[in-house]
Amino acid sequence: MKEKKGIALIEDDPWLEPYEGEIQDRITRYKRALKEIKEHYGDLLTFATGHKYYGVNFDEDERGWYYREWAPEAYEVYLTGDFNDWDRRSHPLTRNKFGVWQIFLPYDLYQKRFVHKSKIKVQIVGANGTHDRIPAYITRVVQDIETTDFSGQLWFPQKQFEWTDRDFNLRKIKNPIIYEAHVGMAQEKEGVGTYREFADKIVPRIRQMGYNSIQLMAVMEHPYYGSFGYHVSNFFAPSSRFGTPEDLKYLVDRAHKYGLAVIMDVVHSHAVKNLSEGLAEFDGSDHQYFHPGERGNHPGWDSKLFDYGKLEVKRFLLSNLRYWLEEFHFDGFRFDGVTSMLYFDHGLRTFDSYDTYFKGGVDYDAVTYLQLANEVTHRYLKDSITIAEDVSGMPGLSRSIKDGGVGFDYRLAMGIPDFWIKYLKHLKDEEWNIYEMWSTLTNRRYKEKTIAYAESHDQAMVGDKTIAFWLMDKEMYFHMQVDDANPVIDRGIAIHKLLRMFTFALGGEGYLNFMGNEFGHPEWIDFPREGNGWSYQYARRQWSLVDNPRLKYQYLGAFDEAMMRVVRRTRLLASEAATQLNMDDHNKVVIFERNNMIFVFNFSVSNSVFDYKFKSFGPGTFEIVLNSDDIRFGGHGRVDDTLEYHTNEEGQLSIYTPSRSVLVFKKKEVEE
Repeated sequence: MKEKKGIALIEDDPWLEPYEGEIQDRITRYKRALKEIKEHYGDLLTFATGHKYYGVNFDEDERGWYYREWAPEAYEVYLTGDFNDWDRRSHPLTRNKFGVWQIFLPYDLYQKRFVHKSKIKVQIVGANGTHDRIPAYITRVVQDIETTDFSGQLWFPQKQFEWTDRDFNLRKIKNPIIYEAHVGMAQEKEGVGTYREFADKIVPRIRQMGYNSIQLMAVMEHPYYGSFGYHVSNFFAPSSRFGTPEDLKYLVDRAHKYGLAVIMDVVHSHAVKNLSEGLAEFDGSDHQYFHPGERGNHPGWDSKLFDYGKLEVKRFLLSNLRYWLEEFHFDGFRFDGVTSMLYFDHGLRTFDSYDTYFKGGVDYDAVTYLQLANEVTHRYLKDSITIAEDVSGMPGLSRSIKDGGVGFDYRLAMGIPDFWIKYLKHLKDEEWNIYEMWSTLTNRRYKEKTIAYAESHDQAMVGDKTIAFWLMDKEMYFHMQVDDANPVIDRGIAIHKLLRMFTFALGGEGYLNFMGNEFGHPEWIDFPREGNGWSYQYARRQWSLVDNPRLKYQYLGAFDEAMMRVVRRTRLLASEAATQLNMDDHNKVVIFERNNMIFVFNFSVSNSVFDYKFKSFGPGTFEIVLNSDDIRFGGHGRVDDTLEYHTNEEGQLSIYTPSRSVLVFKKKEVEE
């Protein structure tokens, strides 16, 4: 008799056994949702084609445009725009029993009026009065420069975009090394960058630096630029402030030409409150797309919260994912605000026991939605990449659904950057605890892949400081010339390299960096606002700093490129976790092996040790493949990289380890 298999998530972690009922319920709810979708639509991927039914779509058989909108509690709905001189009553929609409104515009009658680039809105009469709204599924939204009013825009380009990325192979990107970027602030000019500028100027840089993936922020339309793209109003519209939809396609196509995956930062955790631009009170009620009452408001983000239990809400969001994959060839998603989605209190608790993940307070509708979202993404694009921004450590988040998980490929190691900031902010260098550092960087759930990072955009936002600025502060403005010796800058450059390499080598199966941080960009991000005179001074990236051979930023940039080459060439991130070889608290030395390489970190302020002996993972001859103390990286050149190191009879290596440095040794292949 065949033994019944249990839930893999629990088999891998017996501490989860008391929560078998909750984990089984997670699987059952998912299957129940699939069954409901199948009963109504036949297939999950078919269900995720709402954008081909709702909004404006041309019907080839009937030769005309259908406009449809789900607005179950609306009293009256009218289509208006340039095509009817903004007459709010001439084009009423009719309602069916499911709360779907529609109107048909025959091509013969409207071909000269309902045209490319013309503007439209929908007027909805409901319990909250009469309002002009932007269609929920609209694919382009533009803002009037003079009135600042947003409108939907018909987008019927005569010439379809010609993709040239058929040779791009996403399967090659087994372990994403991600360059997180914001298109608008990616240029050096004091203004808003464009999709095409990013494609032509920044994509080649990213490739040259050695990254294999780009993560794009702020793609979905948002009315306030300073929200960083996290207060989304129009989920199917790429932000027009950066260019046209074709310009965004050009960016993705060009990235694929360089062998780079493009991951979209997708915001399904909440939506902007604005009535004029967004979905709030769309049909006149407060509970169409969102939860009613206070449950529908996020207390910390001043935004609206989706009701993931509703079938049409799931259809809207799942269709949104398919749309970005299908129409713009994105390679996956980084899901923002997953912690907020998972818990009724939005994660505002201490996660100190498994009870906090399972015993009350979990929004299981959100869990089911995230499972469906991962399934849609991976079914549509087999090798797609999904990443969860979750600080709670929810068990199974990046395990398969059949294993009892939620289905993400990776989770973000959000505790790592917080840990580094805590050390830089509160401890002297001499007080750093190498055992705590090791534990923090290696403490992650078994079989759940992680994207490690030392800092992302969060650490660069206004009100905080980047690692570089924590280390060097105002000295960066006065002492970054190569011929200007300064102890603050010297320390800062050395530790900046150490923290990045320590994070890269220990933190997970993927890595992320926010643009500019790789060379220690000196300024925080502050978007144009009234408080700074609507200036773009701090909403840009100064590439001239790293390009200038007279400045020390080049050292940090060069080390980043060298670090990327070593990691990619050795496929370090795909290897097994690191094994400790030596922990020396007196000298602040941490030595470990990963993928037949030895990493020697010396965090000491002053202890540079000659003839430092430690037990190797095996006999052989070793050579240095990365040395942070190299003068090319702003170091002091205290180590000769050409030397070879041989294990002695006791299996030990003897090396010189300079203070505030990392040396990476690789075992030499034995020649036949």
